[in-house]
Amino acid sequence: MTHIVRSVGIFATCAFLTTPTGAAEQPAYPNKPIRLIVPFPPGGSIDPIARMMATKLSERLGQQILVDNRPGANGAIGTELLARAAPDGYTLIHLGPGTHVINAHLAKNLPYDSIKDFAPVAAVQRSDYVLVVHPSLPVSSVKEMAALARARPGQIAYGSSGNGNMNHLAAELMNITLGIKTHHIPYKGAAVVLTDLISGQIQMHFSVAISALPLIQAGRLKPLAFGGETRLAQLPQVQTFAEAGLGAITLRPWQGMLAPAKTPRPIIDRLNGEIAQILRLPDIVESLSARAMTPLITTPEQFAALMASDYKNVAAIIKAANLKL
Repeated sequence: MTHIVRSVGIFATCAFLTTPTGAAEQPAYPNKPIRLIVPFPPGGSIDPIARMMATKLSERLGQQILVDNRPGANGAIGTELLARAAPDGYTLIHLGPGTHVINAHLAKNLPYDSIKDFAPVAAVQRSDYVLVVHPSLPVSSVKEMAALARARPGQIAYGSSGNGNMNHLAAELMNITLGIKTHHIPYKGAAVVLTDLISGQIQMHFSVAISALPLIQAGRLKPLAFGGETRLAQLPQVQTFAEAGLGAITLRPWQGMLAPAKTPRPIIDRLNGEIAQILRLPDIVESLSARAMTPLITTPEQFAALMASDYKNVAAIIKAANLKL
């Protein structure tokens, strides 16, 4: 099912979008390949969706979309590349809230302004977390995990996709909600977190379903709770966060595309329209659904409002958890 974000927030009022000038003198867009930065390693939850969108955009635009993985610093390295790129529509980024919203609160001396240096193009999808543990951990529910964590304070290690990533915030909010202490180990992306989790180097992780489901179904990970409003169809036996006592964790990962600030509005609108049409394709809807994701169709202003809402919520969590990088 397609969801449309309806609210308009502070991001929409900031200087994201500008009135194009000299549009008549510009050649038809696009007339050469487009670079799509993915600020995380191949694998994980963001890269596969970015590549799926790149394939469809290439078909619709008649130009190749070149995916460029630039991991590091919770996405800040790749995001800086976009901020420095020419605002001509030939460099875009596919990212999530950890990269753009959370870094703005936690990262010191970012080489870009998370609001002023970017233009929202379109959201792509929304998903939910699954709290997973290594099968050797002697727990089968959140309640049992909390009891074990209280008995072994600081000994259960959880991995995140990077300091300040949204799954890092989810875990810290879990600690606050349950009154427990677990040990945080940051990584440079979700794929490497899962590698260490299935090998037993760490014990726990808030993973998006696209990454966790195959490992759960293969018995290599054990699910404790799912972050959706209802139970996940593929895991009907797994409680929701609310059922498991984690109702305070309302963070929901999303993915979307940005362009550099001052990218002409006609280019933004062209890309936004093509992405909206892609997200309505039956094969894309089916592919996202199989990954426990929902297509998220927005205007640029609605995508800005979504980021604004998360910006506010994240600030509150960071303050409550007293997080610092």
